[in-house]
Parts: sequence; C-alpha cells; structure tokens
Amino acid sequence: MKPNRSMEIGTGLFVLLGFAALVFLTTQLPGSGLRVGAAQGYKVLAKFDNVGDLKPGSPVSMSGVRIGRVEAIVFDASDYRAEVTLRIDPQYDRIPEDSDASIQTAGLLGGKYVGLGAGGSETFLAEGGRIEFTQSAIVLESLVNKFFANFADKGGSSAAPAAETAPETVAEEKP
Repeated sequence: MKPNRSMEIGTGLFVLLGFAALVFLTTQLPGSGLRVGAAQGYKVLAKFDNVGDLKPGSPVSMSGVRIGRVEAIVFDASDYRAEVTLRIDPQYDRIPEDSDASIQTAGLLGGKYVGLGAGGSETFLAEGGRIEFTQSAIVLESLVNKFFANFADKGGSSAAPAAETAPETVAEEKP
C-alpha cells in the first residue's frame, strides 16, 4: 500500500499542533517561571509557620478574585518561618493594611494559593508592606495522624478510667 502524501502532511501538522499546545500549557503553570513582559504591581511580605506545597507563581486571591501571584518563598533562619513574597496587581492598591493572609487549597486535591481577607484599616498596603496576620497551610497528613492518635488513645483506655473514677457508695444499715 502506497502512503498518501496528504495523510503524511496532516499527521505532521497534527503532531506539531500537539507540541505547540504542550508548550503553551507549560507556560501557564504556576511554577513554570516563564512570564511574558515585566512583572507589574507591588510586593508585600507575609510569614507563615508552614506553607505546605505552595509554590512561586501560585495565585493570590481576595473574595475569590485573583489579585496577584506568589513571587518567592524563602526560609527565614532568624525566626524559623517561611517568608512569602506576594506581588499584587497595581489596580488593587486599596487593600487594608490589617488584612490577613491564609494558605488555602483549591478543591480537595487542588494546588495551594494565598487567600487574603480584608481588614478594616484606613491605611492600605503598599510596596514593601507586611501582612502580620497569617494562617498556615493545613497539612492533611498531620490531621489524619492526629485523628488516629486521638482515636487510639480514647479507644484503648475508655473502659478502665470509668471504673476507677466511679464514686463509691456505702450502704447504710437500718436498725
């Protein structure tokens, strides 16, 4: 059977289109590091005890709206916490200074992102600002470990303490 020239060209174009789509999707990943144009906006710092699997490039959102991206995550050896640099888009320049930041999960198995909750201050975050109120990531493995440890403690010794702490009653004899 003789190969058809138009079939070969069609297959080649299909494979080329697949590679182009793969390259495009790779640039859209949060941690890819590939950005088009210079980063705009202002930087804000927040310190967390545990960032989980938060990565540079992850979204920063407020009320469910993406307002920026995580720019960098470094370990601060002076206070043993993770310092997260957030780049907030320039149009969101009226975020109250006493706002809080928490690391949240997008869905059950989704990636982590930083969620901001609005404060009530009359002054606003600016370049080099710091978010003081933070809540670390909830690590599912540690919650499961705590649950099973608590369950094992209660399950193994639940009958013994009840017998030991029961009040003694003394029956009085009647004459």
